[in-house]
Order: sequence, then structure tokens, then C-alpha cells
Amino acid sequence: METKDSVEQETVQQAEAAAAEETTQEAAADTTEEAAETPEEKLQKQLDELNDRYMRMAAEYDNYRKRALKERDMVRSEATGKALTAILPIYDNLERALAQETADTEYKKGVEMTARQFEAALESLGVEIITAEPGSAFDPTVHNAVMHVEDEELGESCIAECFQKGFRHGDKVIRTAMVKVAN
Repeated sequence: METKDSVEQETVQQAEAAAAEETTQEAAADTTEEAAETPEEKLQKQLDELNDRYMRMAAEYDNYRKRALKERDMVRSEATGKALTAILPIYDNLERALAQETADTEYKKGVEMTARQFEAALESLGVEIITAEPGSAFDPTVHNAVMHVEDEELGESCIAECFQKGFRHGDKVIRTAMVKVAN
């Protein structure tokens, strides 16, 4: 009579033999499949892989280029905004000087020329002056209401007076116009 250990050992040996035979059959099948693949099919498969890698790399480069362009435009806009914020008080002082009455016409003419030159420089940079004429409609996205007045002549939410001009660069508002709003 066989012992329990010998039966277990025989079962393990049979399982190992079956696994080895199965592995041999799989290897033979793989070799047959590879042998069945023609050189043209191998080259086509290799070409498809290389083409896929090329297309992926081209898409990654295109995404990088778009992202870099967007970042560059954003940085340029931020830098322009900061520079304009720093020099806009000079423009405000020129406007105040123009508003003052003076007996010296040459002095006034010089200040006017300087202010117009400043406006031309802003325009060349793509800066637009936000209009805030009395009687025009109040727009909270570009106007900052600092005062409110009741005036029957003006309609509702109309600008009564502009204290300080606003500026916009592209879609970005650099400074809102400071205004007095009626009704």
C-alpha cells in the first residue's frame, strides 16, 4: 500500500509534467505564429508603431507650443498692466494741469502737447481710454461709482461726472474710471 506522501509526490510530479508540456506547446505555437508573419507584415507593424510615436510627439509639441504662446501673452499682459499702473498717475497730473486756467498760453500749449503725446504712446501700446462722458450709461465692469447724485435731467444709472479716466489693455481693465452716478 502506498503512503500518503508518495501519492502526493506522484501527483505533484504529474502536475509538473503537464505544466512543462503545456509550456512547450505554447512556445511552439508562438514560434509558428512568428514564422507565419511575413517580413512585409513585420515592417508594416514597425511602421505603424513609429508612425504612432511620431503622431504622439507631434501632438505633444503642438500642445507645448500653444501653452507657451498663451503663457507668453499672459506674462506680456501682466507686465504691461503693471507698467501702466505705475505711469498712469503722470497722465492724471497732465489732465489736472490742462484743467487749470493759466495766463501763459505757451505753457498751456506745451502741457497739451505733452498730454497728447502721452495719449499717442498709450495708443501705440494698445491701451484704450475708457469713456465716461456725462450722460452715458454706467457700466460697473469699467466704471467705479464713488458718488451718487439725484438729477432729474439725467436718466437712471447715467454718469453725471467723470473724476478720473479709466484704461483698458485688450480685454483687461487696468484701471476703472472713477465717476459720479445720477439717480
